[in-house]
Amino acid sequence: MSIPAIELMTNLRSGHATSPRLTWYGPDSERVELSGRVLDNWVAKTGNLLQDELDAEPGMRLGLDLPVHWKSLIWALAAWQLGMETVLDGGEAELLVTDKPGTEAGKYDAVIAVALPALAMRWPGDLPAGVIDYAAEVRSHGDVFMAHSDPSASGCAIADGEGTRHLHADLLTGFSAPHEEGVRLLVTAGDGLEAALANSLGAWHNGGSVVLAHPAVQLTDQLLATERIQGR
Repeated sequence: MSIPAIELMTNLRSGHATSPRLTWYGPDSERVELSGRVLDNWVAKTGNLLQDELDAEPGMRLGLDLPVHWKSLIWALAAWQLGMETVLDGGEAELLVTDKPGTEAGKYDAVIAVALPALAMRWPGDLPAGVIDYAAEVRSHGDVFMAHSDPSASGCAIADGEGTRHLHADLLTGFSAPHEEGVRLLVTAGDGLEAALANSLGAWHNGGSVVLAHPAVQLTDQLLATERIQGR
């Protein structure tokens, strides 16, 4: 069964294969640009890691304990494509994705540590026993995602800050924020992860692309002009 998240990734992969769909501006002049195909590859690899190594399946909950970052969006898209629910508020979940792994391993079936620097090939230092190193593991997984189980459109994809539960069926029409067709959208990290996800989904759903900026990045007129920012 196809769900909106799967259709979205298909459109990004086929309709915008070589054009920028997600551009990240991070600390220390970090800039990462992902075309539709590359974005889909990252999501596919992450989804394959989830189901091949962690036995993730539709209906399971994935805790996203990450700041606003391009890798946060990758993880959310991978979870939704698989039919999982993303949990942003620290609520109960089977799996946890975090950039600050500590003593929480016993609370979850699995904990995945995400190193945020773009060029990180592994976690910088030692990890607690049993914690999975995302950077070290993800690249070995396939570039094409095929779900082992059909996701259910009636399953919960995410609950927003008001407590409203959004089903997979209405992820792109209920949770995502409306934006103009083809928008080049600026999304600032200071607005929070929920807003970043909703706005990014809305832009992609309408054939647009996203420029995601860390709070430390100075949004100069030159940057906005270079990126051809049209909306926010």
